[in-house]
Amino acid sequence: MIPAPILLHRDGAVANLRFNRPEALNAINQELAELLEHHLRSLSADPSIRVVVLSGAGKGFTGGGDLSVFRGASSFPEAADVLIGPLHRAVMILREMPQIVVASLHGAVAGAGLSFAMLADLAIAADTIRMNMAYARIQAVPDCGGSWALARLVGARKALEIALLSDTIGADEALLLGLVNRVVPEPDLAAETAAIANRLARQSPASARGIRDLLRQSLQTRLPDQLDAERAAFRAAAAQPEFADAIAGFFARNAKP
Repeated sequence: MIPAPILLHRDGAVANLRFNRPEALNAINQELAELLEHHLRSLSADPSIRVVVLSGAGKGFTGGGDLSVFRGASSFPEAADVLIGPLHRAVMILREMPQIVVASLHGAVAGAGLSFAMLADLAIAADTIRMNMAYARIQAVPDCGGSWALARLVGARKALEIALLSDTIGADEALLLGLVNRVVPEPDLAAETAAIANRLARQSPASARGIRDLLRQSLQTRLPDQLDAERAAFRAAAAQPEFADAIAGFFARNAKP
């Protein structure tokens, strides 16, 4: 039996999605792209899931799109659409899903793989990561939201350098640029990712989602509108039982002897 190109494992409120084509450095083919779209759509609608973790099997996260789609193709633009169609639908689901998305990165993180890593809410990286936009190396342009995410994370001038020159970025530089949140030794990556995912899963969804959405929209929102959004989000969080428990716990911890 041929293994599925993506493995889904649920651990309580955490769903783990693992790219599973290790023999091809998890290159994204049509089957993987369509299955990724399917799983993200299903998880997005599941209220029991609070955190989604993306990772890769074998020696890397993913080297990006599977270029074999272009072998023997009569039309390269039409062949590109075979991957771009489901991948871009997956991108939109990922960005709109209520769950917090954590990328767990090691080895090669390139092309579309880098795009997905940048679109995740948090990125935990092993010290072995090798990030590369890679598109310029094949005379192409970014897809999967890479051009949208990169400038927002590192600034326009640095984004142009990363995309145009396609130099490889190691763990220390990725951390300095803000492409990842934390770097750990590769043997510790799974444990560190699980610890962060479980910590997020214990947070009220209204709080976690509210924090994320407010910070996302702040880049395009005027201050008066942002204040209105903060008030609405705070009211929504305050209506949840986790808020009442946290307030009670606060006063219990700070009660005078």
